[in-house]
Order: sequence, then C-alpha cells, then structure tokens
Amino acid sequence: MKFTQMLTKRFKDTPADCQIASHIFMIRGGYMKNVGNGIYSLFPVTKRITAKIENIIRDEMNKIDGQEVLFPVVMPASLWRESGRYDSIANELVRFHDRSGNDMVLGMTHEEAAVQLARETAESYQQYPFMIYQIQTKFRDEPRARGGLIRVREFTMKDAYSFHTTKEDLEEYYMRCHKAYERIFARCGVPEVISVASDSGMMGGKVAHEFMLCTPVGEDSLVVCSECDFRANMETADCTFDKLEGEAEALTKVATPEMKTIEEVANFLGKDMDRLLKAVAYQREDDDSIVIVFIRGDLEVNEVKLRNYLKSEIHPALDLDAYDVCAGFIGPKGLTNKVKVVFDSSVLTSESFVCGANEEGYHFTGLNIKRDLGDVQTVDVAKAVEGGICPVCGKHALTLTRGIEVGNIFQLGDKYTASMGMKYIDQNGVMQTPIMGCYGIGVGRLAASVCEAHHDDYGPIWPMSIAPWQVQLCALRADQAEVREFADEIYRKLQDAGVEVIYDDRAVSAGVMFSDADLTGVPLRVVVSPKGLKNGTVEISKRDKSMMEKIEKDQAFDFIMNTVKDMIKECEDYAK
Repeated sequence: MKFTQMLTKRFKDTPADCQIASHIFMIRGGYMKNVGNGIYSLFPVTKRITAKIENIIRDEMNKIDGQEVLFPVVMPASLWRESGRYDSIANELVRFHDRSGNDMVLGMTHEEAAVQLARETAESYQQYPFMIYQIQTKFRDEPRARGGLIRVREFTMKDAYSFHTTKEDLEEYYMRCHKAYERIFARCGVPEVISVASDSGMMGGKVAHEFMLCTPVGEDSLVVCSECDFRANMETADCTFDKLEGEAEALTKVATPEMKTIEEVANFLGKDMDRLLKAVAYQREDDDSIVIVFIRGDLEVNEVKLRNYLKSEIHPALDLDAYDVCAGFIGPKGLTNKVKVVFDSSVLTSESFVCGANEEGYHFTGLNIKRDLGDVQTVDVAKAVEGGICPVCGKHALTLTRGIEVGNIFQLGDKYTASMGMKYIDQNGVMQTPIMGCYGIGVGRLAASVCEAHHDDYGPIWPMSIAPWQVQLCALRADQAEVREFADEIYRKLQDAGVEVIYDDRAVSAGVMFSDADLTGVPLRVVVSPKGLKNGTVEISKRDKSMMEKIEKDQAFDFIMNTVKDMIKECEDYAK
C-alpha cells in the first residue's frame, strides 16, 4: 500500500473530547471517524489491525474445537422473552417494531440465538459437548460511551457458547478456554493481561472471570494480592478485617446536635472512623422497600454484593420519613421494623461502636453488637481496601488498581437452556437439560487496549502480530530519481517476499513523514534518503526505539527480512 493511495486523514492537534492515549492517537492518526455517540467508522489502518486480531482469535477458538457460525444482528423479541431478558434488561437493549408491527431487538449478546440454533439440532447426548462461536457486530445502547473504542455502543465481538451434559465437563472446557484466552492476549502483544474473578451480572451463572489489562485509565477497580495469585474485580472481592483493640463500654446516649455525617460525629466525639457504625439507606427497585446497611465507618458499601445478596436492583433511598427513619441519626438499636436491616461483617470487629440513636440530635456510644442486639446475621457487603487481608493467603497484601476489561468468560449453567426449553436424550433415554458456558472478547476494545499498553508520546507502538503493516518504507525526497528507484525496488522485493509494507512516497518534509509514521505505529521503519544513498546506506529502526542501524544498501533487503522474522518469532514466543 502506498501512502498516496490510502484513504486517511491525520491531525496535528488533539481533539478536545479525547482524554486517553488510544482515543487521542486513533483519532489523530486517522484510524477511525466518529459517526455518532459511541459509533465509529473504521479507516483501512484499523480494519487491518482488527482483521489480524480476529484471525488470532479464530485460530485459537478452532484449536479448542470451536465451530464458527453467524447469528443475526436483528432478532425477534420472542427469543428474549423466552429467556426472560426482554423485560429484565433496561434501556441498553434496543427494542423496535418492524413494518408488520412485530417486536424486534438488536443483538447486544447472543445467548438466546445460540440456544435457538442448537436446541433442535443437538438432541442426543452423543452430540455433546460442542462449542459454537461467531465474530459479529453488536449494539448496546451504552449510556456512558467514551474513550474511543474502549466504550462504544456499536462494536464487533467474538462470542462463543459451549454446551455440556455435566458440570465437570463444563468446568474442564472452561479452563481450556481460559488458557486459549491467555494465548490470544499474548499473541496480540499484551501478555500482561490478567484474569480476575468477577460478578456475572446480567449474564447469569455463578462462576465468571474477566480478563483485565491493568492501566490507570481503566474503568474497572481490581483487587490484587502482592503475595499470592488472588485477583478479583472489586465487585466480588471477599473482605475480612482484623479485630480492633478495646474493651466493651457502657451504652450511653449522648447529644450530638447538628452532627449528621459520620465525619462530623467522629470529630465531635474524638473517635476514629473505624469506631463508628455508618448507616447507608437504599430502596429496592422491585417493591420500593427500604434497606439500611450498617457498616464500619471507614468502609464503603459494595453495591454489587448488596444487590446479589438482596436479589434485587437497588438505588439510594429517596424518602425515609415515610418509614419513621431519622435521617442523619440512624442506628441499629430501636430502629423501626418497617425497614430491612443488613449488617456487614465488619460490625463484629469492635466491642464498642458509636452509632445513631434514631432520635434527632443524639447518638449512642459504647454499642456492643452481641450484647445490645443479640446474635445478628452478618454478610460481606464491603468494598476491599488497600492493604486489606487477602482471602486466600491471609496476609495484609491487597492492592487496588484499575483495568480495562478485554474479555470475559462465564459458567452459565442452565439459565438459558432451561428457560428456553432446550433438551437432549441421555444414554438412558431420559430427557435432560444441557448446561452452557459463554466466552467473549471485544475486538475493537482489544485493539485500543493494545494501544493503551504500547505507546509513547508520539503514537502507538503496534506489536508485529497485529500491526497494520510490518514495515513502513519512508522515501525522503521521492522526487529525486535515485531515491525513488531504490525505494521502489525495496518495496517491490518486500511485497514479492510476502512482507506487508506501507510505502510513504509523498512529497512532504521529513518531519511530516516521521510524525505520520509514529502515528501509524508500524514496528519496523526503513528510511531511504539522498544523504543515506550518498553514503551507500539505508536507515532501519524499530518503532519502539530499541534499534536503529545504518545498513549497506545492498544488504538492506536481507536485513529487513531477518528482522521481520525475528520480531514475528518474538510475538509467537510470548504465547508459549
């Protein structure tokens, strides 16, 4: 490909709405064009990158016995009603009517389509297990589209669905897919991606892992142990806390006028935050009832854990007066029975707490949970903290970091097969319900994540395995016959040898050419210039600046070929 023939446009300045590196460079470098909120057209350079990612994914899915299929983007709503998700998913699912008035949806995920495809085909146990996968466009009406390809509304995704007759078989295949994902990310140039235990969310099932690229610009909070292999999303990380020192004190009601926040109460009474009980009020969305969580004052409620415990969506409580709750002075002793109370496990870490007295202007000091409230049921609904206790090795070694989710896997169980009536005949002639796993990777998000992981101040540094081209050939002063002839010869020979080359044959300055080369991020650069040819050399360098050589022009082709082979092998070695 010659630069003069390529459809693209690059920008010198950073657009105002671009905040992270991948978004900045992929807009400035002519990788994509915004069409609407969270919707992009991709230029040839990006399409070449994503095609290579798709081929790596396809290769690894085929190696674990995947069968590629293709589901429709548009589906009848009846499929989603079968699974129950048509009504349970909010506005992220796009619903519409066709010209005949039928309810339709745009596919944001394809569990229903996978079951519909397989349920009338895989009717005997002899056809199990099997896995089907697709690489397909999806649409999710994401309310927070931002960050370029990191969070979009329309996206390309590989989603796979495996079907099994036993839990043991599902678990075995789940780990095969886990290992395949590790190879995929390594081959794409981000071997540093880690897997973390996660919440299954709207997908359902009890076991799930997310594959995370750790980066400060990530939207997900991760909990990682520095002493062992424990890794989890903040949403699911188990929390345990040391017992605080101190003896039980007498329960005493004290005046705390106008002291409604725990910070104000702590300062007024001269107490540390971990000696206070914080009351956090929510409302269930299924019946609007009030739920009050009591948690140690230095901790925060993990709302995902709370939702899972309550088996209901929640939102901050809006109207406490109707439930005889004294806002700002809520405590567990003497609280009205109109509300449901949830005690976090941290309430058992101290013999003496400060808490609200359920009376305007008053708090209790000396609250002892067991003495004053009895044997209350506790549940872990706290967020993990920096330096917290690891639930695996028991050491104070938890660290908090951020990450971009580049893939996920779920053990779905029979959530979809049971609700959609999928059956098979087992070896005894009895009808049984199969169980499922599902496995997703966002292609565009992975491309942007690689850019986040590998860039400098000037642009992306694409790994050889997914780079849009393997070699960037820059002809400085291509208007000079000697430069043009030698650059054309190198271009022709590399193409004949099967090397992917982007040939910058434009009549532009060296500064413009090199700036554009940095934005294109091709891993190997070859510069043909009048000065170099006068000295009988060609300049060859790596985009990551780890190598720059002046090579005799007669040896340039062989040097380029050997360097490309070495860089390809380096990517392959990451995946071993």
